[in-house]
Amino acid sequence: MNHYNRRIQELNKQLYGKDYLTQQLIKGKHFIDKHFGAGIDLDKISREAHLSKFHFMRLFKATYGRTPYQYLIELRMEKAKELLKRGLPVSEVCILVGFESIPSFTRRFKKITGATPAHFQRLKRKSNFG
Repeated sequence: MNHYNRRIQELNKQLYGKDYLTQQLIKGKHFIDKHFGAGIDLDKISREAHLSKFHFMRLFKATYGRTPYQYLIELRMEKAKELLKRGLPVSEVCILVGFESIPSFTRRFKKITGATPAHFQRLKRKSNFG
């Protein structure tokens, strides 16, 4: 590698060091937080963060301790619990949190919470009135 290439790499590290990557990572996380109910995927998230999807995924996991997809699913499940507690129908909650089908939503919800969305909703209703 010649002198000029090394100098350019050094300047890039100085100009776009960890602060730049941190800002881009935060941008990607905020995009997930804002659009969790839409059909987002790693390509869209990493584009929003202006990073390659593999670089974004590595940085995200190193920073947050989970992959962007795991974070997205956790966020969707937390929002689903909130909506179910408010009494919204399971079919509506499914769509609002970004799932395309009720069976896939129900399977994922049960895997994470141990109860189907309808059962979770009944349990929460009983605990509020019982």
